[in-house]
Amino acid sequence: MVKTDILIIGAGPTGLFAVFEAGLLKLKCHILDALPQAGGQLSELYPKKPIYDIPGFPEVLAGDLVDNLMEQIKQFEPGFTLGERAETIEKQEDGSFIVTSNKGKKFHASVVAIAGGLGSFEPRKPLIEDIEFYEDKGIKYFIKNPEKFRDKRVVIAGGGDSALDWSIFLSKIASEVTLIHRRNEFRGALDSVEKVQELKDLGKIRMITPAEVIGLNGAEHLESIDIEENGAHRTIETDYFIPLFGLTPKLGPIGDWGLDIEKNAIKVNNALDYQTNIPGIFAIGDVNTYPGKLKLILCGFHEATLMCQAAYQIINPGKKYVLKYTTVSGVDGFDGTRKEAPKAVVKAIV
Repeated sequence: MVKTDILIIGAGPTGLFAVFEAGLLKLKCHILDALPQAGGQLSELYPKKPIYDIPGFPEVLAGDLVDNLMEQIKQFEPGFTLGERAETIEKQEDGSFIVTSNKGKKFHASVVAIAGGLGSFEPRKPLIEDIEFYEDKGIKYFIKNPEKFRDKRVVIAGGGDSALDWSIFLSKIASEVTLIHRRNEFRGALDSVEKVQELKDLGKIRMITPAEVIGLNGAEHLESIDIEENGAHRTIETDYFIPLFGLTPKLGPIGDWGLDIEKNAIKVNNALDYQTNIPGIFAIGDVNTYPGKLKLILCGFHEATLMCQAAYQIINPGKKYVLKYTTVSGVDGFDGTRKEAPKAVVKAIV
C-alpha cells in the first residue's frame, strides 16, 4: 500500500503544481492518473500547441509547460502511478482515506485532491466490427513503450498532432509506417505537417488519404486491415493498428463516491478551500464547479495553492503555519537540495 500525505488524482498541470505547493508545507504527495504519462490534456492532446495565458510566459508550448512543472516539483520527490484509474474510496475511522485503483493498487492518504481535469480520459474508438477482440492483440490506443514497435509494420489513423507526432517518431524505429486519414488536410502543428510531408517524399512514411479503416483481420493477432479509399476497397498487412482520434473525458467511478455533482463536475466550497461535501476530499482545476468558475490553468494553480493550505491544517491540526515568500525562505527539497536567493553581502564602503 502506498502511504502519503496527499493523494492527487490527476497528473495535469493543476495536479503537478499542487505537489510544489504541498512541498513548501513539507507535505508528501503521490499522483494517480489513468493516462500513461504526466501532463493530462497538455501531453495527450496538444503538446506542441502554444499557450498564451500562463503568467510570466508570453508564449509556452503545452509540452514545455509540463516539462517545467515536472522540473519544478522534482526536489519534492512525488510518487507516480500512471496508467491506472481511481476506482473506489473508503474513509477510515481516523478520517484518512484508502483509494483503490482499477488494477487493485491501494493508496492510503490523509487528504485526497481530485485534479482530474475534465475527468478520466478514454480513447475515442473507431466503429469497426470486432475491434475489442484485437485490443492488446495488435490494436493500441496509447503508445507507452515505443520500443514495442521496433522493426514492426505500423498503421496509424488520425489527422491531429498525436497522429503526426507518432508517425514521425515511429518512422525512425518501425520497419514500415502508414498514416491514414479521412481527409487530405491535417490539423496539427505546421512543423509536424511539414516533417511528415518530408518523410513521405523520402519514402519513410506511406500516406493514404482520403481513406478510412473499415475492417480488421487475423485469427489470434491482427494481421491486416481493410481500408476504403476513394470508394475502392483494399487490404494492407500490418502488425499494429493505432487509431489516434482523441480522448473522451468522463468523470468515471469518482462520480459514485457520494460527491455533489453538477453537470459532470464536482461542486466545491470556493469561498474557503475548494473542499467537497466530504471533509478531506478536495477538487481543484477543471474537474470542479462553483459560482464564477473559469476553466483556466492559472485558476487551477490558485485553487491548488489554497487547497494545500487547508490540507496542512487537516494533517497538522492546531499547528499554525506562517506564510513565507520563497524569495525569503528559499525552497528545501525532500531530496536534500535547497534553492535560495543569493545572500546579501555585508561590507562597509570606505
